[in-house]
Amino acid sequence: MSRLNKLPNGVRYPSHKEWQLLKKLPKWWLLGTLVFVAPLAYAWWQNGDLLTRDIERTAMFLGLLFTFWFFIGAMMIGLIVIIIMKGPGYVSDPYYLPKEDKALENPPKK
Repeated sequence: MSRLNKLPNGVRYPSHKEWQLLKKLPKWWLLGTLVFVAPLAYAWWQNGDLLTRDIERTAMFLGLLFTFWFFIGAMMIGLIVIIIMKGPGYVSDPYYLPKEDKALENPPKK
């Protein structure tokens, strides 16, 4: 028995928008990162030190940046799951049940 046995009558659904969105994610990641890093880079360019001045603003933009990265990562995982789920079905190895013991089905009454 091979590792991956496709279902003989499995239905494979056509892809819709998931591949298009997955291909756009790197560009969105880069543009979003630039949007959230640009104010930090500008503040660093003007002041030279981000930790002594405007620490609240630095923390806010870093929080927004990490939240954006989390959103992009979650979207990527979701799109990959959709792509896998739309693919062909596979049959797992059969698990044969042991022989039934009829004596265990009706235990003796006390």
